[in-house]
Amino acid sequence: MAKPLRIDSVMKKYGNTTALTEIQLDIQKGEFVSLLGPSGCGKSTLLRIIAGLDAPTAGKIRMNQVDVTTNSPASRNIGMVFQSYALFPNMTVKKNIEFALKPKKLSRKAINQKAERMLKIVGLSDLSQRFPQQLSGGQQQRVALARALVTEPDFLLLDEPLSALDANVRHQLQQEICRIHNELGMTTIMVTHDQEEALTMADRIAVMHNGQIVQYDTPQNIYHYPANSFVASFIGTSNRIEKGGKTLIVRPEQFYISNEWSGVETTIESMMFKGAFYRLDVNVIDKTSSYLAKKFIVDLPSSTVDVEEIQPGKRLYLSLHQSSLTSLKELVI
Repeated sequence: MAKPLRIDSVMKKYGNTTALTEIQLDIQKGEFVSLLGPSGCGKSTLLRIIAGLDAPTAGKIRMNQVDVTTNSPASRNIGMVFQSYALFPNMTVKKNIEFALKPKKLSRKAINQKAERMLKIVGLSDLSQRFPQQLSGGQQQRVALARALVTEPDFLLLDEPLSALDANVRHQLQQEICRIHNELGMTTIMVTHDQEEALTMADRIAVMHNGQIVQYDTPQNIYHYPANSFVASFIGTSNRIEKGGKTLIVRPEQFYISNEWSGVETTIESMMFKGAFYRLDVNVIDKTSSYLAKKFIVDLPSSTVDVEEIQPGKRLYLSLHQSSLTSLKELVI
């Protein structure tokens, strides 16, 4: 099956510094893919190369089976939203959106219709005559999103578009972007360093480290079956258990409280309330245990535990859920 976007052996060097090494990535039509990784891993560089804002040192970019490696951004039929809103302060919301259509040489009626449709999609119809300085950060980002979408691009590229927003607004816009993506069926690529954002929004995630893609898979597989120690430590919280010369990865929620005959004896070092769960740092007391680790991080559902029983200094017996014992064999890294 032909892929709408194929990144073929892309490399990028800046002098003696290699920013990207042999990037190979296929993205399906209508898919939402997140480029995820720590600062400096190369994710924004890769997005700029996809957009045509930067040229690769080697390799090819193919969009809809056409080699666009040397094409200008304007010829790639993309929409792009940056962290900074980049709105024109002297234009109304509607005028900002309409501005993206000027190169299309459409009639005034067609421009108006397209702008009105996008205002409705992003929920800003009532604010169309306001200026950017009269809007909240979240509303301004909606305008930037509408401006990117109004040209009906084949690809929507998002470069950390929500990182400047507070948590509540960011969560709302995550839902809105996913809704719009599904409604329009557009191929979307989003750069983020926020793992929760990637896990929540993406169909597939490309985890990047030191200029390379170290795992490309669904959010579920990346979380439950990390490909290597970097992915295991970067995505979520994990415990490492050395057993038989191998390293097993166990997530904090895979533990449960057991009776003293079947569990590992531990003492609670610290406890933190996290809303839906309590996070415990525990130290292993049972030196005969097969779990060769000195301490664990444990998450227990807040609705199922007595807070008095998980105070620092208390003793606790832990076991792993049966499903976790089955999957541990596949989590050896």
